[in-house]
Amino acid sequence: MTAPARYIAVDDNHGLHIEHHNPGQPGPGEVLIAVNAAGINRPDLMQRYGLYPPPAGASPILGLEVAGTVIATGDGVSGWKPGDRVCALCNGGGYSDRVLVPASQCLPIPGALSDVEAAALPETYFTVWYNVFERGALRPGERFLVHGGSSGIGTTAITLAGAMGATVYATAGNADKCAACESLGASRAINYNEEDFVEVLKKDTEGQGIDVILDMVGGDYVQRNFEVAAIEGRIASIAFQGGFRSEVNFLPLLMKRLVLSASTLRAQSSEQKAAIANALRERVWPLLGRGELKPVIDSVYPFAAVAEAHQRMESGAHIGKIVLDLNAD
Repeated sequence: MTAPARYIAVDDNHGLHIEHHNPGQPGPGEVLIAVNAAGINRPDLMQRYGLYPPPAGASPILGLEVAGTVIATGDGVSGWKPGDRVCALCNGGGYSDRVLVPASQCLPIPGALSDVEAAALPETYFTVWYNVFERGALRPGERFLVHGGSSGIGTTAITLAGAMGATVYATAGNADKCAACESLGASRAINYNEEDFVEVLKKDTEGQGIDVILDMVGGDYVQRNFEVAAIEGRIASIAFQGGFRSEVNFLPLLMKRLVLSASTLRAQSSEQKAAIANALRERVWPLLGRGELKPVIDSVYPFAAVAEAHQRMESGAHIGKIVLDLNAD
């Protein structure tokens, strides 16, 4: 008889504690993964506080990305077998010793990366690839700006856009975070508490502006993104931490022929997630395998210290990814 798996439960007061469950066996098209590490993401915090409910049919357990070993496969699964080391984008359930995941959302752990490093890949790389390179159509030689450059998404965007031949800019909240962004390849990082990124980047680009912008802020950044965007620029919004409402003058959208898009990852279909996974395997995983890209890890917490890991993210002090190590004491 299989031993129950630990998982992180949320109580009525939004606290976190360990309980046990049986995640079951994989159905058609699924794999069961023994989880060694799980990434922490801001949507986990939102779900914990009741602000981001899981889609219908998804696991109510927190956790959107894991790394570990396949221990069972369901009917129709090809390409994966028990014993394979994988990282995966979950539909929930990642904060657990075992998790069921669609096989199409799994990717091999690249090169010599550890499970902790690999657990930091799926959520950020799926998000950045889809929004910056598919929807944003960033091309070599173009200028790219990411807001919140020191976050998990931000550090991934800086390194990936740079590896793809773009000139990269970032915003961040203090000098240390700006220095971290520049150490990762940003040609200029702007401290938004001290400088106006619109003025700085207009000057730095000699008035030409930014071709692709990845925005997690929203609020008054919507208008400012319009102002700093280049002719035929593309703006991808993936969060609205600065607010969902803003008074906006849309004239620059018309005059510059801008494209404004927005998306969330979790609610997308399994077919869309599989397509992103396939693109990553072809275009990005070789770079990770050769060590040309590597995730930026801020901190690693044992499973029982998940509340501390959430506190670290809530503080905003992190640079890069926060990861749970399920094998640490």
